[in-house]
Amino acid sequence: MKTSRKPRRHSLELTPADLRWRCTPAMIGVDRIEEVTPLQEIIGQNRALRALALGLDIQHNGYNIFVTGLSGTGRTTSIKRLLQEVEGRPAKLTDKCYVHNFRDPDAPIMITLPAGKGMAFRKDMANFLTELTKGIPAVFESRRYAEQRKATLEHFQQRQRTVLREFEKRVKDRGFEVVQVQTGGGTRPEIAPVFDGNPSTMEQLHARVETGELSAEDLKRMETQQSELEKQMDIVMREMRNIERKAKRSLEELNHRIIVPVVEELLEDLRQRYATPRVQEYLNEVERDVLENLHRFQQREESQQPVLPFGPQREDDTFQEYQVNVIVDNTDTPGTPVIVEASPRFKNLFGTIERVVDRNGMLRSDFTRVKAGSMLKADGGYLVINAIDALTETGVWNTLKRTLRNRQVEIQSYETGFFGMSSALKPEPIDINVKVIMVGDSYVYQLLFGLDEDFKKIFKVRADFDVEMANDAKSISSYVSFIKTLCEREGLLPFEVDAAAEVIEYGARLAGQQKKLSTRFSVLADVLREASYWATKQSAARVNGEHVRTAIRERIERVNMVEEKIQEMIMDGSIMIDTDQKVVGQVNGLSVYQLAEHEFGRPSRITAKTAMGRAGIINIEREAAMSGPTHNKGVLILSGYLRWKYAQDKPLVLSASLAFEQSYSGVDGDSASSTEIYALLSSLADIPLRQDLAVTGSVNQHGEIQPIGGVNQKIEGFFDVCNARGLTGSQGVLIPKQNVQDLMLRHDVVEAVQHGKFHVYAITSIDEGIELLTGKPAGIRKAGKRFTAGSVHARVDARLSTYARKNKSFGQ
Repeated sequence: MKTSRKPRRHSLELTPADLRWRCTPAMIGVDRIEEVTPLQEIIGQNRALRALALGLDIQHNGYNIFVTGLSGTGRTTSIKRLLQEVEGRPAKLTDKCYVHNFRDPDAPIMITLPAGKGMAFRKDMANFLTELTKGIPAVFESRRYAEQRKATLEHFQQRQRTVLREFEKRVKDRGFEVVQVQTGGGTRPEIAPVFDGNPSTMEQLHARVETGELSAEDLKRMETQQSELEKQMDIVMREMRNIERKAKRSLEELNHRIIVPVVEELLEDLRQRYATPRVQEYLNEVERDVLENLHRFQQREESQQPVLPFGPQREDDTFQEYQVNVIVDNTDTPGTPVIVEASPRFKNLFGTIERVVDRNGMLRSDFTRVKAGSMLKADGGYLVINAIDALTETGVWNTLKRTLRNRQVEIQSYETGFFGMSSALKPEPIDINVKVIMVGDSYVYQLLFGLDEDFKKIFKVRADFDVEMANDAKSISSYVSFIKTLCEREGLLPFEVDAAAEVIEYGARLAGQQKKLSTRFSVLADVLREASYWATKQSAARVNGEHVRTAIRERIERVNMVEEKIQEMIMDGSIMIDTDQKVVGQVNGLSVYQLAEHEFGRPSRITAKTAMGRAGIINIEREAAMSGPTHNKGVLILSGYLRWKYAQDKPLVLSASLAFEQSYSGVDGDSASSTEIYALLSSLADIPLRQDLAVTGSVNQHGEIQPIGGVNQKIEGFFDVCNARGLTGSQGVLIPKQNVQDLMLRHDVVEAVQHGKFHVYAITSIDEGIELLTGKPAGIRKAGKRFTAGSVHARVDARLSTYARKNKSFGQ
């Protein structure tokens, strides 16, 4: 009786256990996920967490933090969690207030007060102003003040009357009189001679001389006396003005003497409450300004309406210069401030100076229009911003560098154009102590580090978040805790142990290595949510492994339309791919297509044609300007391999062309360099290659196979084509042996290998690959001898020798 035996496995073929790392229940260590303690720590980012801790704790200048890493690796979550720990720490915070600069109104003065004192100071100054506007008019209206003012005025008025009477007597004794002459809108005093008992003008006296009523000598004497009296009158008028000035000065002294106690009494309370030197200086300036402008506090007449309806309106006096603009109020800030600025525009970060249109249609601004930004609000704490946002907003990056370098904020509006003219105000710069945490990626970090000299001085700490972590017991336990935490936090269905195992295996797939697990927990969280959704759709009480597989499969199907279109083109023959028979100079290479949300592998036909000549290896993709630099390097390595292998005893006389057939979008990477060697060797040896095998792997000049990327996608891409056409049991893929540790193939691929319907071979050299593809020995060259007879290398060497002889004869 005959028994069917399972075909013997090739020595280079991988077993199903090699193709996918399995997470067993024993590795998880619990019977139910509910037994696991919820996650309390950040997973797999020890390096980044140490850097963050250093940057947050060290207080020296320049130790700001630049956080790098891919989205979904927990950057923002880690930052928020660490900042939550420091947010509760007690901190010595301050309130920041701008007040009027009485000596230079365009340069408002900054006053810093302990937290909670800023609003109190503003309220106290408002009360002070209210008391002034009530108290000063009350003093001016008091009986005591009225009597003193009246006595003062009467004293000086009496002096003026005395001086005037004495002068008028002297004038009258000389035969003259002081008269008032109308001039324009007023009158002025003049000395007029008296003739016949009446004041006369000089013109009238000249007329009397002509009529003989007055002699010429008397007229001349009167003119002389008038000139002398006018000089005396000028002296009298100066004295009258001097008396008037003294009267005004005396009234001012009276006002000060009466008002100063009122003002000082009100200010004394403020001076005792706010003993800082800056506040004391400001209150002294307030006192001086109040006493110099007492008229503003006197009772004012009701504003008169303008004669013209469109004339300028008179604004009420609001005593704005005595107000306090509190731009940062930390009254309700419990501890160290933490500001996450989601929109780091210039004014949001550094503040601005607003302008308003007054009732006359004019733009104006003052110190009360100065507004703080996030940088000031985070003083004494931490500010988190996005690098790309900060770099793309106009003016933000340069201002941020200057602010961090000088540790000062200068508030200005950043506006251009006619309607965005900057304000003339230049508020006093404010000293700050802020730790900035900028979140970006490695590319932005490298650009800034290389191109901006200031960057490395102000961002001395880099917290680099990794995309993977070691696949060990601790990491698996952390994964399970993460699953438990997300289920509790978001109300997901509980996960079975096999579902957790599927998630952990998917983490290894995302990491691209069996010995690593992905730290892109945002992607894993989406898988958990979607697995819970599919379980709910099936009315399941718990999520099992099949639900997780469904979630992963559905995630791919949502974005793999291009992959399906290419598959359809292969199936209908539009894209020519052979998966059976043998062909000379033709081999199936494997490439990876990378889209925004999805990457997948597909086979590509690579062909080689050889002939005698001196052109060497012609890379058709390069000639068509469709080849990237890495692919070009790979083709040049082929020439080195051929010279090392076959041209030690003869010149290499070869013209060969290599092409990726039906490739119209460009080729890059060297993962097809071994594939191209196989096509060349097949063409030179005239030995057909198996089309049921696909190949990937780069090669060096010694013929050693080197690892490549995307190995899982490449294997699955060829498997999908073979599976769609029907698995024959002979189909498979050749991969570099170094990539075995990266294998995390789909379950259907592993099952096909397990049943002998598909094969994966791990090779280390060109010789091993050519033997699998041709079914013939590669052959070895012994010292000083030819290759093994009948081998692939022997046939290639014979063909190249023929080319060399014929080329020589052609030359002769």
